[in-house]
Amino acid sequence: MTPRRLIQFAGPPAAWACGSALLLAGCAHAPAVRTPTTAVPPAYDAQSSELPAIAIDRWWTLYSDTQLASLVDHALSNGFSVREAFARLDEARATRTGALARFGLQGNIEANAQVQRSKILSIDEIPGLPDELLTNLFAPTTTRTANASLPISWQLDLFGRRGANRRVADATLAAARFTYEGARATLAADVARSLFEARGLAAQLEDARATAANQRRLNEVVAGRVRRGLDPSTQAEQVEGSLAQAEAEVSNLEGAFDAARRALLILIGSGSSPLPALPISAALPTVPAVPATMPGELLVRRPDLREARAQLDAATGNVRVAELAFYPTITLQAVLAYAAQTGGIGTTTLTGTGAGGLTAPVFDRGRLHAELRTASARAEQAVLAYERLVQNAYGEADQALIRLDADRRRIAALQDGVVRSQRGYDAALKRLQLGFTDLQEVLEAERTLRSARSGLTAARVEGLTRSVQAFQALGGGWTATPDTTNPEDRP
Repeated sequence: MTPRRLIQFAGPPAAWACGSALLLAGCAHAPAVRTPTTAVPPAYDAQSSELPAIAIDRWWTLYSDTQLASLVDHALSNGFSVREAFARLDEARATRTGALARFGLQGNIEANAQVQRSKILSIDEIPGLPDELLTNLFAPTTTRTANASLPISWQLDLFGRRGANRRVADATLAAARFTYEGARATLAADVARSLFEARGLAAQLEDARATAANQRRLNEVVAGRVRRGLDPSTQAEQVEGSLAQAEAEVSNLEGAFDAARRALLILIGSGSSPLPALPISAALPTVPAVPATMPGELLVRRPDLREARAQLDAATGNVRVAELAFYPTITLQAVLAYAAQTGGIGTTTLTGTGAGGLTAPVFDRGRLHAELRTASARAEQAVLAYERLVQNAYGEADQALIRLDADRRRIAALQDGVVRSQRGYDAALKRLQLGFTDLQEVLEAERTLRSARSGLTAARVEGLTRSVQAFQALGGGWTATPDTTNPEDRP
C-alpha cells in the first residue's frame, strides 16, 4: 500500500499586532538610575609631582628582591585563593552562556516506539462462517508503531530583551573578572607582607642572639671582677639572670619565626613542604619609591572599584529587565512530526505544524511592580556602594602615602640612634673592664642598644608593609585594561 503523507500548517491570527499595541499601553517604567558622584581631590596630600612614574602592575619587582618575586609568582600560580577565584570566574562564564541561551532556538527531539501483539481467544459461533476465515481470526497479529517529533520554539526579540539580558550578563561576568583580579592583587600583597614580617622576626632573632652574646661577654667580665674581689657576687647573679632572659627571648623568637615560615608556605600553596624548603634571611630591602599617580586613576586601577562599577551596571540592567517584564512575549513555534505504523493497515505520516503564541501579564502586575521597585532600590544601593568605595579608596591611598612618608623619616632617625647606642654600649663595657664605671651603667647602655635595635627593626618592617599597602591602595598588582567583557583565561 502506498504510504500517505499529510502536511499541516497553522499560522497566528493577524489580530496579535493590535493586541500587542493595546498591552504596551500598560507597561511600567522606573525612574532613571542616578549617576554616581565620584569627585576626588586633584592630588594626594603626601605626594610630590617630582616622583617618577613607575608601572605598578608588578610592583613587587621594584624591591629588587629575587625571593619576593619568586614567592609571589609561585603564589599566583598555586595559591588557593586565586584558584578558587578563577573557578568562580569559570562559573560566571557558564552562567552568562546559560542566561543568553534561552533566547535562541529551543527544542528537544522526542521519540517513542511500541510493539503490540494480540490474539483472539474465543468468539461466539457464527452460522455459515467458513473454517478458513475462522482460522485467520484466531491467528495472532502484531502491530508496530514508531513516532518522532521535533518541537521548536523561538522568542521574538521585539522589545530588546536579549540585549538587556546580555548587558546584565556581561556586567556580572566583568564583576567576576575583577573579583579574580582583586584576589590576585590581594594575594601578592599578603605574600609580600608575610615575607617582610618573617624577615623582621629573623632580624629580631639575630638581635636577640646578639643581645645574648653581649650578656655572655658581660657575664665573663663581671665573673672575672668577682673572682678578683672587685665586685660582689650579687652582680654576677644579676648578669646571669639577664642572660637567662635573653636566651629565653631567643627561644621564643625561634618559635615565632618557624610559625611565620609555615604560614607563608601555606599562603603560596606549598603548605606540605618542610620548613627548610623556605630559608628566610634577616635582610630587609629598602622601601622603593611609590610612583606619581592621580587620585582619579583609582577608578581604573583599583579592581574593587571596577568590580563595584560592573555591579552597578548589572543592577541598572536589571531595572530595564524588570521593565521589560511588563511587555508581551511573542513566541513562534514549529513542530515536525513523523509517525509510522505496520501491521493491519500500514500508515506513514509526516506532519509539520507552525504556530505563534502571545503571553502578557494581566493579574500578576502587582508582583511585577514590586519586582521593579526592588530592582530600582538595588540599583540605588549599588550607586551608593560605588560612591562609598571611591571615597574609601582615595582615603586609603592618601593615608598610606602619608604614613609611608613618616615611616621613611622614622627609619632614618632610628638608624642613627642604633649607631649611637652601639657606641655607648661599647664605651660603657670598656670602662667597666678598666674599672672606671659600675655594672648598672653597662646594663643601662645594653638596654638602650637593645631597644634601639628592636625599634629600628620594627620600623623597617612597618615601612615595608606600609609600602605594600600603598601599592595595593593605588591599585597595583594587575594589568588594568578597559575591556570588561572578555576576561583572559589565566590559571
